Amino acid sequence: MTYDLAFPMQLATALLPDILLLTGATILMLVAAWKPESLAHQRTVGVGSLVVLAVTLAATIKYALAGASAAPGVIAADSLRWTVDIVVLLAAMGTVALAIEYNERHGIAHGEMHVLVLFATAGMMVLAAARDLMTFFIGLEIMSVAVYVLAGMNRRSGKAAEASLKYFLLGAFATGFLLYGMALIYGATGQTQLTEISRIVLRYTLGDHPMLLVGVGLLSIGLFFKVAAVPFHTWAPDVYEGAPTPITAFMAAAVKAAVFAGFARIWYESLYLVKVWPTVFAWVAIASMIVGNVMALRQQSVKRMLAYSSVAHTGYLLVTLLALSSAGSAALVFYLFAYTLATFGAFAVVTILQDGSERAVTTADFAGLWQTRPVLAVGMTVYLLSLLGFPVFGGLGFFAKWYLLGAALASNVGLQVVVVILVLTSLVSAGYYLQIVRAMFMQERGEQALAPQSAGVLTRVVLAGAAAAILALGIFPGPVAKWATGNAGVKPLEADVLSDVNAQGQPR
Repeated sequence: MTYDLAFPMQLATALLPDILLLTGATILMLVAAWKPESLAHQRTVGVGSLVVLAVTLAATIKYALAGASAAPGVIAADSLRWTVDIVVLLAAMGTVALAIEYNERHGIAHGEMHVLVLFATAGMMVLAAARDLMTFFIGLEIMSVAVYVLAGMNRRSGKAAEASLKYFLLGAFATGFLLYGMALIYGATGQTQLTEISRIVLRYTLGDHPMLLVGVGLLSIGLFFKVAAVPFHTWAPDVYEGAPTPITAFMAAAVKAAVFAGFARIWYESLYLVKVWPTVFAWVAIASMIVGNVMALRQQSVKRMLAYSSVAHTGYLLVTLLALSSAGSAALVFYLFAYTLATFGAFAVVTILQDGSERAVTTADFAGLWQTRPVLAVGMTVYLLSLLGFPVFGGLGFFAKWYLLGAALASNVGLQVVVVILVLTSLVSAGYYLQIVRAMFMQERGEQALAPQSAGVLTRVVLAGAAAAILALGIFPGPVAKWATGNAGVKPLEADVLSDVNAQGQPR
């Protein structure tokens, strides 16, 4: 079915999964506030959150299978939206599942944590659907405000308070850049809808207009901050380390997936027409790959190492935008899915090693893990090799890198140098991923190493589900590849827009 967004009821129907999630989040917010805080009550709210997420996921899958679409307007109802919605909803379910048992071990009794995850996820779903700069901004702020609070949910932790404050202050500053950039883009084109912006740029040859160049630059700064791209990445290590570990996984995977989905739509449907900035994007991708991997080599704290690893993966994901092709957006979808699975698996292991104190989990705490918790050691190996892109044992992660490289090499924009740097920096990443693997299997367990905690049922489901999916889909990647290719969703629109402008004589 194709929805006509000019009619309020059809617009509401196209937004039904988002409305379901927001309605459930609002009800659970009242439930969380109804009783005094307790560990049992936070579990009740957490289980309710899982139910709401499952219902939303079912509705999203139904829309995706039905091939729901929408006429041009402020939101998209296309395959990219439904695909990214599925990824972020699965990530949210993993976050809540880990957080329920993490909170019980660490004495965090705030049921509101799970509600805020729902609100943040709703913002992410709006981001994935936005085809208008104002809609994009609304989704970004719904997500960001919730995540600012989530980073500091452990009120007894000084590191969590520091992480929340840093993230809020720097995030508010970056949002100012983003909003001012949108204002300049509107000033240059008179439009906020993405396809209309592209028509104006082509019709009046505004690709090198100073106001538009500056506007795209400021908008990009705000987006680079959200995805932790160099040089706007400095918040990530402190925030990732200070936030509760399930929330760190949420930020590293779900937030990145949602912002990149919105970024891809803005870039592919409109702003790639602006001159100069593709070159700037290429340099940001290169810097992120180099700085992220080199800095990760120096870290002893595993959460800080994974934070810098996330910066490096931001660089890899930027290459999919630079490819400017349907293959590039398909590689983006595939990569986000594989990266989300591996990230949640790795952080789930970190949650089991944390003992309730503020002491950081280090590489030394993984020493000899094979001797005491062999299943945990094998799982962590799978997650790390997937992030590395190692063949066979890295499973789905290897094919994610493979399709990424294929899209970049097939691109017509000349990404050979970027591809070479991507391969070399991926080799550098083996230095810190394999360091943990070596510690688990080849070192004796030290007396000062943190003792792994017992994993609850929900944590075990996340661990087993992530590992099984990575390995099984690594052996049979065809279904995911077909799914990603069929759900790429966005592609450069220049040919379509040019034909439209030539036929009409003026932009529509």
